[in-house]
Amino acid sequence: MKPRQSETKRRLAEEATALFNEFRNAYSNEWRRQEHNERMYRGEHWYDVPVTDPNEPRPVTPILQSTIENVSADLADQMPEAVITPESAADAYAAQVIDAVIRRNHDAAAYPVEYRRMIHDLLVGGYCVQEVGYDSAENGGLGGAFIRHVDIRSILIDPLVTDLQDGRAVFKLALRPKAWIQTHYPDVYPLIESRPIDTAELITDEILSPDPKNAVLLIEYWRREYDAQENAYRVHMALLCGGVVLEDSRDVKPEGYFAHGRYPFVLTTLYPRKGSALGFGIVDLFGTQQLYADKLDQLVLKNAFLASRNKLLVTDASGFDPDDLRDWSKDVHTGESLSGVTWMSTAPLPDYLLAYIRAIREDIKEESGANDSSRGAAPGGVTAARAIEALQEMSTKRARQASDQLHEAFREAVRLEIETEREFNCFLRPVTITVDGEPREVLFDSEMLQKSAPGGVSLPIEFLISIKAVKRSRYASAAQNELMMNLLSMGAITKEQAISQMVFEGKEQVLKHIREAEAEEPLFPERMKQKRFGGKL
Repeated sequence: MKPRQSETKRRLAEEATALFNEFRNAYSNEWRRQEHNERMYRGEHWYDVPVTDPNEPRPVTPILQSTIENVSADLADQMPEAVITPESAADAYAAQVIDAVIRRNHDAAAYPVEYRRMIHDLLVGGYCVQEVGYDSAENGGLGGAFIRHVDIRSILIDPLVTDLQDGRAVFKLALRPKAWIQTHYPDVYPLIESRPIDTAELITDEILSPDPKNAVLLIEYWRREYDAQENAYRVHMALLCGGVVLEDSRDVKPEGYFAHGRYPFVLTTLYPRKGSALGFGIVDLFGTQQLYADKLDQLVLKNAFLASRNKLLVTDASGFDPDDLRDWSKDVHTGESLSGVTWMSTAPLPDYLLAYIRAIREDIKEESGANDSSRGAAPGGVTAARAIEALQEMSTKRARQASDQLHEAFREAVRLEIETEREFNCFLRPVTITVDGEPREVLFDSEMLQKSAPGGVSLPIEFLISIKAVKRSRYASAAQNELMMNLLSMGAITKEQAISQMVFEGKEQVLKHIREAEAEEPLFPERMKQKRFGGKL
């Protein structure tokens, strides 16, 4: 018997398809903008300029790419790190355990790699998206939450809203081979295989357009609904392919995919757009300057090519044969009059034009925040960590603004990550924490994050712990260590106080040795008595 889907799933597929087509049509210009920005970043923007002379030079000076990479390196040095602190002394143990859990999650998911991908999307595309979810296969089958980068070319946000969480839906797209669908969903695969692919369903994009013979488009349909009776939002997810519903979260969790009732996506914009949840990037602001800089370089190269081949003007009255003059192997040429022979040389470009080319390049670097100081260069004689950090802070205002936005988005993502752990974790997971300088293995149980108010209402995570996103670049660490060493040399603090405030690997072990040495040494040792009383008791 031919497989069929229920009427409920058929209506769901029709609803998702209609809304997806609406979003896709609204995103056609956005996809073109993203592709243009990527070409600008790669230095391939001449392909967008019609060819008028097949022999004309098309130079590319990677000013924009260098600018983006320099700002990206500055943001990478300020990668956020989650710090979990308790709201009360009673929650101190839970805060320490969840802090260890979050760090292990980020190590397992290779968050630094995800963070660098987000930086690229933010600077080139103008915004970046990270997804928070739960992977039951992590940690050897014990499960674990994750924060992952989402390619901005594979996500569709409601074009009618300025906040992702207010949207009617969020679509996340992915290409999969047909064999993958057949392996994972063998029951509904015949429906997809027998259904003809309508060309109107294909996305006109060189990356996301599926090949009907080998690949299909997989669509995650996230929708958020408001429950007036409960005064709460519920998020549901359906997985579709070829107009067929593969999964529906309502079948397993009709009360909502996540208890927090929010889309599992966090969006960060670089330069906000009016009336849109999306943003503009560095390419959108400085791409025109890159085009003009390359156009001026083209003029300089044309002038150099012309100047390298001076032209000889020969009149008929001169009596010289042009072909004879073209033969440079001859030492003697015969003619009637030298007045009819003239060299024509190409005039050099004015100096102000060359200065203007240099000025355009410097303007892009300065205005984008990719100047010399932000790239690590410092004036001669500046070696102190605090002085270097001060120069860095003054020279990277734009990068600091982007860093602050990324840190705030990271803090929100970590909050959702902890909420996800609290809801989905069902096994006792071992983690390692430090107690009195000693590593100790403990078990993480989601029950330690459950706290109820009078009446049985579950309290938000903020009632138990506080989440902060901190940044500590190598310069900030060096300045902190330098300050502690100065205070120690002045005698203002003890060795233990100094080391406890410093930043370096193995700090806990050093503190442990200092405490052990102080505990073994008597408060008033015998040798001190002998020294004070001349060896007499």
